[in-house]
Amino acid sequence: MEAVELRVGFVGAGRMAGGLARGLLRAGKVPASSILASAPSDKNLDAWRESGCRTTHCNLEVLQESILVFLATKPHILPGVLQEIRPAVGPHHVVVSLVAGVTLQTLQRLLPTGTKVLRLMPNLPCVVQAGAMVFARGSGAGDGEAALLKSLLSSCGLCEEVPESYINIHTGLSGSGVAYVYLFAEALAEGAVKMGMPGGLASRIAAQTLLGAAKMMLETGEHPAKLRGDVCTPGGTTIHALHQLEKGALRATVMNAVEAATNRACDMAKD
Repeated sequence: MEAVELRVGFVGAGRMAGGLARGLLRAGKVPASSILASAPSDKNLDAWRESGCRTTHCNLEVLQESILVFLATKPHILPGVLQEIRPAVGPHHVVVSLVAGVTLQTLQRLLPTGTKVLRLMPNLPCVVQAGAMVFARGSGAGDGEAALLKSLLSSCGLCEEVPESYINIHTGLSGSGVAYVYLFAEALAEGAVKMGMPGGLASRIAAQTLLGAAKMMLETGEHPAKLRGDVCTPGGTTIHALHQLEKGALRATVMNAVEAATNRACDMAKD
């Protein structure tokens, strides 16, 4: 399926959906005129119109006008939305759910038998095309649908196909993990402020430090422990600082945070 032929719809027009749409537009994957978004009110739709996308208040219109359909509603709203759009879902549609806690089994039960459905879990940096996304496919989706999704969303960041059991782990690692990184960045900057650096400068340097460290991990492929060791010199500043972090149990605390968020994601899927 060529991107120039692809008509993309979004049922739900919040921040994450908007981020994905901007990624597609900036990469030239889909023209704005081929994107249609629906929402109950104009609150979130103005930004879509400013980007040249079409908008509607009718979810059924999205199904009628689109081939690839992203479901981006709140979890408690989704069952009603699926009941509404079910009659319009056909074999030509590819349905991708961004909705947290809703399994492929549930999606397949609420959509027509054989629907090509996939489950996608993005994270917030998708809005600046630097996200980390994983997706899993339902029984009706084949290699073509998986390849299409991965090709399109590569413009929004890292995109990997995984078993569905990894999606809740991804939530704990990356979906929630963005907040852990912001907390660490805040602490880095506040440490510098304590030592006399202006706050704005400290925040910019903290952000660039995280960006640079992440880029080295991705581009070198080295294990973070190896890169960390490369920074340390015997008796130097870094090893003294790392000793303090180890005394504060940073490593175990972060591992516990990933575990807690993953378990909560699992619990939400059961509710």
